[in-house]
Amino acid sequence: MTDQEAASAHAARLVAELFPQALGAVLGGSAAEGRSTPTSDLDIGVLLPDSAGSGRQVLRHEGRLVELFLNSDEDLAEFFQWDRARRRATVVFVYARGAVLVDPEGRVARARQMAEEIIKLGPPPLTTEQWRHGRYVLTCYVDDLVDTSPSNRHEQLAVADHALREAAELLTARQVSWTGIGKWLPRRLVEADPELGTKLLDGHLAVAEQADPTRLASAVDELLQSIGGPLREGYAHRWTWSATGRA
Repeated sequence: MTDQEAASAHAARLVAELFPQALGAVLGGSAAEGRSTPTSDLDIGVLLPDSAGSGRQVLRHEGRLVELFLNSDEDLAEFFQWDRARRRATVVFVYARGAVLVDPEGRVARARQMAEEIIKLGPPPLTTEQWRHGRYVLTCYVDDLVDTSPSNRHEQLAVADHALREAAELLTARQVSWTGIGKWLPRRLVEADPELGTKLLDGHLAVAEQADPTRLASAVDELLQSIGGPLREGYAHRWTWSATGRA
């Protein structure tokens, strides 16, 4: 039995044991793609008959960490739209690219079709204000990166990390591609733009390994030039207040 088959079998046992009422279930993430390691968690989407148990849940089953994405069949379409708005579409990808574990009534098949349509549609475009804010923030990060002394490694690495994350958000948005966090950030970055995405990642690596910010700064500048240029003076943002704080 392959690792992928073993992961699917484990996930199916979990669903049968913990969610006998499930309308369907799917195994997503690295395990479904055959890229998991012995310590990788299992990402499982479970369709439930009502929304009482909807949410995210993390547990350990048979010694393995499991992350559950629980949704009611009735609310799934609305949830997928919320997931799309985040521009990462985490659960959408679980259903679209995952391995079906159980689907007695074809509900997972319908969910997969809906998820595939959302992936083809792509993430929502950034607003004009989001583009301006992103350009300003990324300009600040690259200015700080160039100004930070290579002898101050903690600050240099922290700024480089922020610069890469913000650059990834803007590059994927420019390409109308999905973004990601963690290990999915470099994957999505290269998928969006193999050439510039690789330049950003290699530049970040040069900061980490050689304390040299020039390659990352150059890649960021190339990105900024393609979306309107650096933004410093002239940027303005009005505070908005609410009962829970300000933004």
